[in-house]
Formats: sequence, structure tokens, C-alpha cells
Amino acid sequence: MTEISEAGVLEREHQTEGVFAAALTPMNDDLSADHAEMARHCRWLLDNGCDGLAILGTTGEANSFSVDERLAILDALVDAGVPARALIPGTGCCALPDTVRLTRHAIGHGTAGVLLLPPFYYKNVSDDGLFAYFAEAIERIGDERLRVYLYHFPQMSAVPFSHELIARLLAAYPGTVVGLKDSSGDVDNMTSLARDFPGFKVFAGTERFLLPMLKAGGAGCITAGANVLCSVIGKLYGLWRTKGGDEEIEEAQARVTELRLTLERFVMIPAMKQILAGHTGKPGWATVRPPFTRLDPGKAAELSATVADAGLTLP
Repeated sequence: MTEISEAGVLEREHQTEGVFAAALTPMNDDLSADHAEMARHCRWLLDNGCDGLAILGTTGEANSFSVDERLAILDALVDAGVPARALIPGTGCCALPDTVRLTRHAIGHGTAGVLLLPPFYYKNVSDDGLFAYFAEAIERIGDERLRVYLYHFPQMSAVPFSHELIARLLAAYPGTVVGLKDSSGDVDNMTSLARDFPGFKVFAGTERFLLPMLKAGGAGCITAGANVLCSVIGKLYGLWRTKGGDEEIEEAQARVTELRLTLERFVMIPAMKQILAGHTGKPGWATVRPPFTRLDPGKAAELSATVADAGLTLP
């Protein structure tokens, strides 16, 4: 088993705050998950600015994998020495039994928590219905170790978490429902959640809003961009922890935002995989599962030139 460096994540593995990468899932030519390369990538992220990893989320193409594949990915990472306490796997599914099975598996490994999408197929459902779903899941799991982070991504799920629903879940399950990833892009919603629910760990879904979230009392960010921007985002968070805000940290946020916007000029999952294919020298990194498609040669060349012009270098 390959152990991750002790000086770093292992001494901060209980904090569940800071910079979390919404980790990509590398794949083999047959579209199966490349377990060995994913473990290597996770260790690299933890060694280069990330405090933790949100695996098997949107960026990890989780909803393109079966339940059994998702179970096997987590097993492989832990077996390869990636600390379970650094992981927040996505386990929310439309089918309640799938959510329960994935979540119990994560708890069994001792992960820092789980990231739960709402049941996202049916739209315009009531808060009563959503509360019933989460209550049923928590009760069926029945484990005091469970720590739930809600996943608010209305552009993708079309099922938002209202403030009223969050308050109701917190009242019913204190110490179990502990945080939320806000990928709405609405910084006012993110910061108001952090202010309205003290102690509730609210993560921005993009590094663009890391500093505003920290100023509002948020926990940090869980972000796709960290797959290639881990070092610059980690530097920004480190400046916040040591200085608490000054001109230098504002400049660091501006640089992080500039680089994120550069990535957003492309379809981000295929683009970041293409960047990592070049960085690692492993062409297989560019593989994505349908319905995504890899960048064509022209777009890949444009990405390479754009990244070079932006001065983006990976550690």
C-alpha cells in the first residue's frame, strides 16, 4: 500500500474545511475507472494545496457510473493509501436504496462525510417531499458517524435546497446534517447561508468565490478547478489562514478568478482531463464517458495555447 505523506493532510484530516478538489475520474480505454491513476491523482492533489477531496461528484462523472463501480472506486482509493478522512464521496442518487448503500459503504471506510444530491429526476417537488427523502435515508442508515453535506446545484439537478428546508433538516438532525456545497453560482445565496446558519459548513462550488465565502464565515470551496489549479487555490487559502485578508490576498483571489474563467471558456471536464493528459504524459487522461466527448485536436490545441497564454503551470 502506498501511504500519503504524513506531514500534510494526515495532520489536518479532521478539519473538513479549506480547499477540496471535486476530483476527476481517470478512465481506461474501455471507459472503466483507472483506479491506480485516480489514486495517484488524489495523492498529487493532497500534496499540492488541497485539504480534501470530493470524489464521485459532478466533475467525477459519478452519475455515469453504476453503484457497483462507485463502490469499487472508493475501495481502490482507500486500499491505495488515500486517507478516508480526506474524502467526501458523492452518494446521493434518485433511488433511495442506492443512496443508503453508497453512504453506508462510505461510513464503513471512515470518510469525512458524504455529499448528497437531492433526488433529481422529478422536478417541482415540495420541501415536504425532499425532507421525507433525506429523513428516510438518514433513518435507514442509522449510524451516528454519518455526516451529510447537501449538494445544492439547481442548474444541474433542477431541485434546489431552500433555506427553510435546510433549517428543518438541521433542527431534525443536528450533528448529522453538517454542511452544504453551493454550486448555484449565486454568491449572495452562499454567503447568506454561511451567515444565517452559524456552524453549518458552507462550501462555495467554485474557487471564484472562495474569499467572499471565507469572509462570510464559510468553510472553503469544493471545486472542479482544483484539479489543475490546486496550488494557486491552496496558496490563496493559506494566505487567508495566516493573514486574514489584505491586498496580497485580494490579488491572489483575482489571479485564481482569472485562471478559473480561462478554464470556463471550454467544457471543463474534458478540458481539465486534456490538461492532465499533457501534464502527466498519459494520453488516457483525455478519456471521458458519454455523453461527454473528448476535445477534438483543434480544440485541444486552442486549449493548450490559452492555458500557456494565461501562465497556468501545474506543480
